[in-house]
Amino acid sequence: MAYRKLGRTSSQRKAMLRNLTTDLLVNEKIVTTETRAKEVRKFADKMITLGKKGDLASRRRAAAYLMDVVADVKEDGDDIVVQTAVQKLFNDLAPRFAEREGGYTRIIKMDPRRGDAAKMVVLELVD
Repeated sequence: MAYRKLGRTSSQRKAMLRNLTTDLLVNEKIVTTETRAKEVRKFADKMITLGKKGDLASRRRAAAYLMDVVADVKEDGDDIVVQTAVQKLFNDLAPRFAEREGGYTRIIKMDPRRGDAAKMVVLELVD
């Protein structure tokens, strides 16, 4: 098979991967298990590639996949600017990776989780 089932039904798996991908793009670093990180890496790379294209169809595809969460709140004088995950992807992350051809994420291994000794990793965006 071309993907890991991660011990979940298809709807639970899709929701988990959407949430983890959104968290990675918003926070730029997440701590998760190794198998989840390897699956999330595929989707995160696809989302950043869509962000680099920057056209309307890519923006709609990214908005359909990513969760609608607040990525950042900034104060601009009297105005409060709220940035969503899709806006952060297209406005901040895509220009940062404009000259990079691929490999936007990095997996760093950590100690096993205490409760069940699962292999834990840090999944982060490359600078």
